[in-house]
Amino acid sequence: MIITISNQASSEERAQLMSLLCRITASRMPLATTHISEREVIALDNTVLDAQSQQLLLQQPAVTELLPMKTSYQLVSRSFQPADTRILIGTGHACTSITVGGPSASPVIIAGPCAVESREQLLTTAHAVKAAGANILRGGAFKPRTSPYQFQGLGVEGLKLLAEAREQTGLPIVTEVMETEMVDTVAEYSDILQIGARNVQNYALLRAAGKHSAKRPVLLKRGLASTVEEWLLAAEYIVAAGNPNVILCERGIRSYDPQTRNVLDLTCVPLIQELTHLPILVDPSHATGRRELVPAMSRASIAAGAQGLIIETHCDPSTALCDGRQSITPEQLARIVVETRALSHLMQGSELVQVA
Repeated sequence: MIITISNQASSEERAQLMSLLCRITASRMPLATTHISEREVIALDNTVLDAQSQQLLLQQPAVTELLPMKTSYQLVSRSFQPADTRILIGTGHACTSITVGGPSASPVIIAGPCAVESREQLLTTAHAVKAAGANILRGGAFKPRTSPYQFQGLGVEGLKLLAEAREQTGLPIVTEVMETEMVDTVAEYSDILQIGARNVQNYALLRAAGKHSAKRPVLLKRGLASTVEEWLLAAEYIVAAGNPNVILCERGIRSYDPQTRNVLDLTCVPLIQELTHLPILVDPSHATGRRELVPAMSRASIAAGAQGLIIETHCDPSTALCDGRQSITPEQLARIVVETRALSHLMQGSELVQVA
């Protein structure tokens, strides 16, 4: 059930509504308002509201309508909001802002090293990916690694280096947040909070990213074996907590074949666009684990309808402390940028011809 709140509702009327909701739900769930498509809404489970409760809500002056749930995920559903969500990146810091989502002839390209290793490595790569045509810089300050003995990132020092790279290049930055206690710190430095595949069902972290006052955009990667519904429900956690700025990222799912790191499920791209209004990007680096496959899978991702790519790029992949095997060089990135943007222009031009 989605409760739509009147834009003209006074603070007293809103407080009265929230008090009633707390009584109806017996505080069994967090209550937060979020703005979607210029509507202020609250989402609740249908089973909480019987007919009498619904009637009480409709009598509240702050309530304009009650919308029944059509899917297990409500606020991110295409049936709730038909229009694509467009998310402006980079407004919280001094950098070049860019919009993710909606129709565009130029896919958004996010590029940079898997991990922030040193000041020289990051700044060199940052300038190189900007020259190659990237719009956003990626880099891990905190690294979730399978082995506790592998490089875990530079932590807060890495965040400071990312901020310096943004200052020098003008590129917004995205980096992963792994703990609820670190959301404020990472959001202070970063323009996009990345929630990785291992944390897609870390519900406390999802809620913390949703509740953050700055509403930093969240790049939500698909889990290692997440179904599409589980992935969208993870996005629902963030939006229902108050942050509508969610970007989905397909990064491959676990398979039995060791030839590639994962299986890139490009079927999910048009499916996601049918089911939700949220933008979707593709990560061909983690999906394949092999740099020689990244260019072809980048082109395939854009052909499938993805609105952008996130690609691991390193000036010297052979020396990378993390995921060097799947990292490409800035020169390879430049070719991918040209190819994928040309492909996107061609596809949109073809659509215009068909419409005419």
